[in-house]
Amino acid sequence: MTEKQEFLESLTVFQRPKHFFTLIVNQAGSYLGIDPSGDLGFFPYADDNVMWKTTASGLEHVVTKTEVVQKPDGIQPLEIPQPNNQFKTGPCRLATGPECLPSEYLEFFRKNGWVCLNSILTDDIVEGLEKVACTDRFDKHKFNTSTAPLSQSPYMAKAATEPVSLWVIRQYMQTEEIRLAHTPSLAILDRDDGRRNVQGWHSDYPYLWGITGNSKDGWVPTASGSTVLGVQRNVCVSDFTKLGGATAFKLGSHVQETAPPESWGRGSRYFKPGARKQHGLPYSGPEADIIEAPGGSIILYDARTWHRAGINRQGKKRAAMLQAIIPMYVMPYGDTSVPYKKFANSKAHEELTELEKYEFQKLMVHTISNPAGTSAITIDSELTATIKTK
Repeated sequence: MTEKQEFLESLTVFQRPKHFFTLIVNQAGSYLGIDPSGDLGFFPYADDNVMWKTTASGLEHVVTKTEVVQKPDGIQPLEIPQPNNQFKTGPCRLATGPECLPSEYLEFFRKNGWVCLNSILTDDIVEGLEKVACTDRFDKHKFNTSTAPLSQSPYMAKAATEPVSLWVIRQYMQTEEIRLAHTPSLAILDRDDGRRNVQGWHSDYPYLWGITGNSKDGWVPTASGSTVLGVQRNVCVSDFTKLGGATAFKLGSHVQETAPPESWGRGSRYFKPGARKQHGLPYSGPEADIIEAPGGSIILYDARTWHRAGINRQGKKRAAMLQAIIPMYVMPYGDTSVPYKKFANSKAHEELTELEKYEFQKLMVHTISNPAGTSAITIDSELTATIKTK
């Protein structure tokens, strides 16, 4: 690759939206909506049926056009059904919803293998993530190494349980039972100094095409077709820009179901010491793509998509929160049980709604069910120590 080919990736740019749908949320964290049969109720998921838009008199249900009157003393829906489970209790509040209908995100995702939920996270969650990452408004703060980032505040878990992206992922993967393959992690990129290690092109877990040395193409040896074994969910904590090191993609490459080309600089090459000095930067020409999006956006993409971390050429750090999502029948990449137990015993856990607690437990605790019941799966550290790896 010649010097002239560097940093010429094609751009897809999302500006911060001016309008959002509205959610009506109760204390437990569930969403007021109207189901296809016409029943008004609270639901533990965020599809089109819980989307509302503002009107002169209050709110209008997007699908059925039903009016809900908002009075000074609170929201007065026509008639809220009596609570019948843990997610249907308490008074309501208004919350900012997505820019687009969940079904529109899903349609785009199915067609293209990626979708950006532009500015989907609320300002308090974005600020909380910046504080944990010590970036943006908190870039002068010192990173807290005394505890794991997950347990320092509720905002990583709140971002991980963002309801619209969860609904879209479940529909795309064709299963309700989705899990985190590893504990949500922060990816913080400092300004590039021209020498530091960089990431090569690869596909994510469980495919890992182009990144492992276990076989020619990675952990999944053959194409999985319409069975989606992994979805990546990248939360933009900082604004994602080309200059700031936003993730580089080859959008649409998931349909090829192969490793990235050797000529692009695979991840397996850039793991090796001295690779950057020997080979230069991995491919960053016009066949690659970068999605620029405001902080608080969530980018979902099929795990087969070729991608790599960007090169941060701006004068400040940029942060993202990364999550690999798998169906429950795929083995996780890391043990999430210990981090979950520590988080469940932290003050941060207490600040979640009941629905957020439930969703985060489902994402983090891998289980197996049989006629005798459901059991949590974890790693036996003593047994692990006895394993012979060679």
